[in-house]
Amino acid sequence: MTSTALAWFRRDLRLDDNPAWASATARDDVVALVVLEPALLAAAGPWRRRAYLSAVTGLDRSLRSCGGSLRAETGDPAEVVPRAVSETGAEVVVVNADVTRWSVERDRRVEQRLGMPIEQHWGTLVHPPGSVLTRAGGLSNVLTPFHRRWSERSLSEAVRPGSGCVVEAPDGSTPTEMLGDGLYAPWGEQDAAARFETWLDRVDSYDEERDNPATDGTSGLSAALRFGLLSPRGAAADAGTHTPGRAAFVRQLAWRDWYAHLTFEHPDIDRVSLRPEYDRIAWAEGDAADADFEAWKAGRTGYPIVDAAMRELAATGWMHNRLRMVAASFLVKDLLIDWRRGERWFRRMLTDGDIPQNAGNWQWVAGTGPDAAPYFRVFNPVAQSRRHDPEGRYLRRWLPELDRLDSRAIHAPWQAAPAELAAAGVRLGADYPAPTVDHDEARERALAAYREALTG
Repeated sequence: MTSTALAWFRRDLRLDDNPAWASATARDDVVALVVLEPALLAAAGPWRRRAYLSAVTGLDRSLRSCGGSLRAETGDPAEVVPRAVSETGAEVVVVNADVTRWSVERDRRVEQRLGMPIEQHWGTLVHPPGSVLTRAGGLSNVLTPFHRRWSERSLSEAVRPGSGCVVEAPDGSTPTEMLGDGLYAPWGEQDAAARFETWLDRVDSYDEERDNPATDGTSGLSAALRFGLLSPRGAAADAGTHTPGRAAFVRQLAWRDWYAHLTFEHPDIDRVSLRPEYDRIAWAEGDAADADFEAWKAGRTGYPIVDAAMRELAATGWMHNRLRMVAASFLVKDLLIDWRRGERWFRRMLTDGDIPQNAGNWQWVAGTGPDAAPYFRVFNPVAQSRRHDPEGRYLRRWLPELDRLDSRAIHAPWQAAPAELAAAGVRLGADYPAPTVDHDEARERALAAYREALTG
């Protein structure tokens, strides 16, 4: 008797080293399904939506090379998945699990409608939640001991697809037919693998170059990991830790796992401070705060390093990790705007926008999460700019109106002499905004607000 599995792809859009796909293809026949969920597509900004749909098309390309195709349907998974099971006669639904409260609730509703459990795997992380614990049996709230235990744990073996026959999608339900004019060029696991191979040629200098936004010093793999085009387990195994650069890169994968494990235990990580005393902070509100928030989003704060980063985000859907910290710190500590507003904006605009990583990083910067930067650590945007982009190469790329300023003045145009600004063709308040706040004064205001929350 022929056995059939339904492989429901979500954020694991690859076939190689994918434990859910390996399990599904151990059956005689396998149906590959992706559900295009209107609520998720509406919440995603333009860059993440484009990347996701390109990755869906890329997955279909991979499946066609196996003799089948991807079945794409639009709607509520609680309705689509049971209907697909009924139509195909699948005995099991196989997935890679996720950690967000939304994903857990979605899967619960699907199981309820199916009347049977979903077979879950963890191909989206190096190590699954609950597998990296302290000696006392809990999840560490500090990264360093988590990383130590994470590193001690052996990597699982790579898995390969089985020999099951990949079923072709019904007429009218392939990504090409479903997306029509919304179809994007395929972006698939082959592209992610090529990018990773290129990265391995440069990874040894990662520890030295990763903080310079003007150079290609980071992996550029965050979106591929976000959508599962690259196996995190495979990336950790192939990179290794035998040089400082490789060890630093693999530590980032451990940090990624840690935030996912924290989210699994604290599903409200994007809504509630994990150190609850900081939910008493009196954040700036009202028209003035809203105007500051809009200026921050638009890259019009008057602080070049913040503005360049925010303009790059709007134009490309990406921001260098160092600049994510600088821009986030400016919103929270200089403008005293609730970190949750910034987290939501980043998550919408980033191609790699993802609740665990994004909310975890915002809580780190805000000082509200476990193992976070202490609340009195406030990034000085001018000092960060001069340290990590000393010649202003990155600033000139995204702030052409400041291009003629020298490598000192470009980091803080308001400190330049009037004659210097005039010679560079810069009129503060016209060609480029004057600073929205004085950093030193804003820092003191933020520290006072944090101290009040802790003692009030």
